[in-house]
Amino acid sequence: MFQDKKVVFSGVQPSGSLTLGNYLGAIKNFSAFSDEYRCYYCVVDMHAITVRQNPAELRRRTYDTLALYMACGLDPEKNVLFVQSHVPAHAELGWILDCYTMFGELSRMTQFKDKSAKNADNINAGLFTYPSLMAADILLYQTELVPVGVDQKQHLELSRDIANRFNGVYGDTFVVPEGYIPQTTAKIMSLAEPSKKMSKSDPNENAVIRILDDRDTIIRKFKRAVTDSGCEVRRGEGKEGIENLISIYGAVTGKNPDDVEAEFDGRGYGDFKLAVGEAVADSLENVRSEFARLSADKKYLEDIMRKGSAEAARAAMRTMSKVKRKVGFTDVR
Repeated sequence: MFQDKKVVFSGVQPSGSLTLGNYLGAIKNFSAFSDEYRCYYCVVDMHAITVRQNPAELRRRTYDTLALYMACGLDPEKNVLFVQSHVPAHAELGWILDCYTMFGELSRMTQFKDKSAKNADNINAGLFTYPSLMAADILLYQTELVPVGVDQKQHLELSRDIANRFNGVYGDTFVVPEGYIPQTTAKIMSLAEPSKKMSKSDPNENAVIRILDDRDTIIRKFKRAVTDSGCEVRRGEGKEGIENLISIYGAVTGKNPDDVEAEFDGRGYGDFKLAVGEAVADSLENVRSEFARLSADKKYLEDIMRKGSAEAARAAMRTMSKVKRKVGFTDVR
């Protein structure tokens, strides 16, 4: 039933409690592809260990991320939901693609520079070659479309370069993927520092709205959001904080920025922050309740993991057989 469908792939790291930015910029949009595409959505736990993780916490968050996928609307009957480390072909293709990725390309990756600065005592080889593994994640499934955040666009471009390079040497092997970035919710910024992206690793809890925050916490955080010394709900120079709140309110209500500004014309920041907080809390209420139900059933989550990894492995094996033959590996077992 899926043979004629194009493929979508995306993944989320289980390296922290997922944020409103993860939801609006990525996961909320995933279900829109379910009917028209063959969708692979992965919990990328192998990527998470480029930074030191508490093993018990990583395992728990892996289950939680899978439950959140489903709580956010991903039907496991329509999507392949799985855990990256359960499909060894990711690591296998990652190594092969390492050999077709240039050192200079990896050294220019912005995220490598940023994470190296934040983890100066652990600048490991995995952190450096992370983009090759990400390319393997995508190319393994002959992916046509990748829903991706703005911060991952550079990695996707490298994936395309690697695919083209490999295809140039061996003939058509990989589909060269295209990126999909929702224009209205591409980047959700920090509530404390609106010049920075909202990050699940931010130590300032007031800067981050987490998907599983309760209603009172969400509203309190928005009331504390940094804005400016003005009082008009308008976009403009020096109003990055208000622009971020307008973007968030528009994303959860479906209103464009002009409509948001008109709605709050003549009303102050206090009213606006409260309205944004209530709208976000309302939009996440069903997600939180569904997550609570799903996360309580560990056996069900493990059944989904097994089913998804088996389906993903079958698709991955088709690509790996082709790749191994192209590079000259023997296949005697």
